[in-house]
Amino acid sequence: MGRRNARKLAFYLLYQYDFAEDAVGEIESRYDEIRDTFFEENAEEMNDDDRKYVLGTTNGVLEHMAEIDSMLDSYAKGWTVERMSKVDKAILRLAAYEIKYSADVPDGVAVNEAVELAKTYSADEAPAFINGILGKVVESVGNN
Repeated sequence: MGRRNARKLAFYLLYQYDFAEDAVGEIESRYDEIRDTFFEENAEEMNDDDRKYVLGTTNGVLEHMAEIDSMLDSYAKGWTVERMSKVDKAILRLAAYEIKYSADVPDGVAVNEAVELAKTYSADEAPAFINGILGKVVESVGNN
């Protein structure tokens, strides 16, 4: 499939987690159910490497969510993560995780892929918003 499509699927799964959280309140008990259903529904689109990437990345985002959200809050002038659209939130969380915790993903790739996801799935102003926040993330924690 390729990393770009695996990243898109990781974004989809993070979006589903966030969307379900609002509906249920306490989501942690449903993560496994949501994840398993997601992998069943997308089985034909993924090979083993894609599954490993999606699972590793989404688990990493969930594990570091409080820190990632705090970082995003500090760089989003006039915005909090809670006020952001679910799409933008999922894109930002994924890219911030890759920048801070994924040594195998160059920072520029994480930012560019996030902007491309925003162009496809979010509002017209989202790519610039996401690029600006992620630029600050790279400045503060970027590794490569």
